[in-house]
Amino acid sequence: MALLLPGFLGTARAQNDSSVDVRASSDAAGYADSDHVYVLTPSLAATVASPTAGWTFGGQYLVDVVSAASVDIVSTASRHWTEVRQAGGLDAAYQPGALGVRASGSISSEPDYLSLGFGAAVTQDVLQKDVTWLLGFNHSHDIAGRTDTPFSVFSHPLNRESFKGGLTFVIDPATIASFVADAVFESGDPSKPYRYIPLFAPGTFVSRGATIDVVNSLRTSARPLEQLPLSRDRLALSLLMAHRYAISTLRLDERLYADSWGLDATTTDARFLIDVSRRIELGPHVRVHAQTPVVFWQRSYVLGPGFQVPLLRTGDRELGPLIGLTAGWRLGISLGPADHLLGWVLGWDLNVTTTRYLDDLYLTHRTSVLGGVSLEREL
Repeated sequence: MALLLPGFLGTARAQNDSSVDVRASSDAAGYADSDHVYVLTPSLAATVASPTAGWTFGGQYLVDVVSAASVDIVSTASRHWTEVRQAGGLDAAYQPGALGVRASGSISSEPDYLSLGFGAAVTQDVLQKDVTWLLGFNHSHDIAGRTDTPFSVFSHPLNRESFKGGLTFVIDPATIASFVADAVFESGDPSKPYRYIPLFAPGTFVSRGATIDVVNSLRTSARPLEQLPLSRDRLALSLLMAHRYAISTLRLDERLYADSWGLDATTTDARFLIDVSRRIELGPHVRVHAQTPVVFWQRSYVLGPGFQVPLLRTGDRELGPLIGLTAGWRLGISLGPADHLLGWVLGWDLNVTTTRYLDDLYLTHRTSVLGGVSLEREL
């Protein structure tokens, strides 16, 4: 149904009655922020599907080229570095009737990190396809190490078991809603092997956003590596509401999150796409994210008597209290012939995010820009 996909592109897909659909896309995304981090991500994806037979096969491949000279790197007297990550995945689905199954596998590799994952899911349409339920499972095994050091010499393994359950409701021909619950159980050491934590003498006051020079002038000589808990349980509830108007589509998302580290978060996302013509759709995107800190979060960790180091310690500001606001814009243009609009589709996305860190060293805020261009081909 057209309502499952945004804008006129969704309508075009719903009207495609081909026995076999072949789609290929190429994307290039770029990221830059005020903390001197830059990322370029080209990617390729393809799917082959038979709507009549009920099977789908797909694959994806991407490369992340990261260049960074962030304040966290500079604070450890490290120099600017560049790193390349490659990631790929395959997935297959089969749903000849009301009941369907899906399987997927993925791999991601970079000089000091390796991630392997696989998953499976079962779905079923009930009540004349007005309700669809989903149950899924995913396992991943990650290994973090140090560049130019074999994993056999130094490594931090991390295992993750993910369970998903969801319900999707067709409320009317133009409206859908979904509820998805995710439970994730992690075991292993997620501590960053390059992140050193400054320690301070008891009674030392360090202001929010203190510079590297100020921190170095106040800290003790002790500077241990980050140490996080060796297990983490996560729970997230996601809600979606989408409605198709005569010439526009509204999508609203809400995600509530809590974990065993004490971090609670809420993320609200809204997208509105307008059909300017049969070939052009555009519209805004807004997101608001807010979170509390983990229970062991401290702006300045104290070195105890006898050089006692805090058992748990982190310098990851993404584990601290923060508020983020994203505003963006989407433009899609169909370049295909009149009888096949999806023959070629060109898209642009631009999002600007400002994040305010409420209790952290070095940074009080960060501004980032994420832009992307995509070209999709349907045969």
